[in-house]
Amino acid sequence: MFLRIPIFAKAEKLDRMKIRFIVIGKTDEGYLKTGINEYITRLKRYIQVDYTEIPALKNASSLTIPEQQSREQEILEKQLHPGETVVLLDEHGRQLTSPELAAYMNQRMVSGIKSLVFLTGGPYGFHKDFKKPKYDMIALSKMTFSHQMVRLVFAEQLYRAFTILRNESYHHE
Repeated sequence: MFLRIPIFAKAEKLDRMKIRFIVIGKTDEGYLKTGINEYITRLKRYIQVDYTEIPALKNASSLTIPEQQSREQEILEKQLHPGETVVLLDEHGRQLTSPELAAYMNQRMVSGIKSLVFLTGGPYGFHKDFKKPKYDMIALSKMTFSHQMVRLVFAEQLYRAFTILRNESYHHE
């Protein structure tokens, strides 16, 4: 099956929307930091993007998993601004192919959204109460990745989506 993706009608559409990628906890491994920085830098050629690491919870080991998730939810919600469209990167979300992610991004851009925020939770993901119907949820795979690895994988997939939309040669089918 061939998925036809409409290409941006006008380049200025790219300038109107901003992507914010917010994660819980710092990225520990150097190779992950390097990869994330590389793809965020590449993305900036196409769209305004901001990558934010929120400090991990202190004394998390003394909290139950639901307590950790709930506190992380509070922290993440404080980062959100009115009118932003929020997407949770969650293992129970909708799985998309790379071309489908490109189509998803294009749809959001042409719809006039000003800010699209992608959230990655801590090691245990999001609290069940955070998975509100008003938020989209995207899964990267049926496989489980570390919450730090998800950052790199998703940054690369966002970059890939924009190269698909621009008909650049990065993505091969």
